Amino acid sequence: MKVISWNIFNGQAANPTLPAPELAESIRQTIASVGGDVLAVQEVDENQSRSGSVHQLEIIANAMGAPYWGYARAVIGTPGFGWRKPNEEEKIIHSDSTQPGYGIGLASKIPVRAWHRIDLPASWFGLALAYPTDKGFRMKYAKDEPRVAIIAELENGITIAATHLSFVPFWNYYQLRLLMRKMKHLPGKHLIVGDINLPWNIPQRFSRWSSLVSKKTFPSYKPSLQFDYIMALESMESKPIEFSPSPMSDHLPLGVEIVLK
Repeated sequence: MKVISWNIFNGQAANPTLPAPELAESIRQTIASVGGDVLAVQEVDENQSRSGSVHQLEIIANAMGAPYWGYARAVIGTPGFGWRKPNEEEKIIHSDSTQPGYGIGLASKIPVRAWHRIDLPASWFGLALAYPTDKGFRMKYAKDEPRVAIIAELENGITIAATHLSFVPFWNYYQLRLLMRKMKHLPGKHLIVGDINLPWNIPQRFSRWSSLVSKKTFPSYKPSLQFDYIMALESMESKPIEFSPSPMSDHLPLGVEIVLK
């Protein structure tokens, strides 16, 4: 089973002064070409004008050839420019909305027995972050937004959680520990994948979970830190996946091929 995680930066180019590549083609070239079975994506747009007012995860799933997919909104609106928390009806996995949303998703070629959503609280303070403009990146104070994990119980006995944790130091580790505790109550063998926003292999060094691949993933144009992880609670035999270069996103994709026993 090939598992891949990619913060797609809502389909934008790694260099904000260059035009964004075509999303479906980027997925086909980077993900489908390696035969990915499960793809976790972060920073996914839904009905956002900046990305063509489309449902990006639906495009991704179709390009990958994955009939099973789920999308979880973290916010309604646009992070950094105005947003609100989703209400209970808007938290439904894999549903359509006429409002702009932003979140995470999972696309799978392996049948999914059950979907789950876990909400993770936001920090009460934010940080200055770099936002892309047509003149390059500009710093702007960003309030931390709510975070979420989307979880799929796969037919092959693997339960996988995809998430994108806070950019606020220490708070992201708190969110990760919450998710780890909740995952233990779900069946099967357990994986947590996504943009954890913790460098220096902190997720493995301070937990019982193992990181299945070591790779610097950020920034994509000059990788110096690993923010993205594929982590397993149980022992799993795996090998890393190599990807072709892509002009999309400020993160590199991360992938492993897991031997199921």
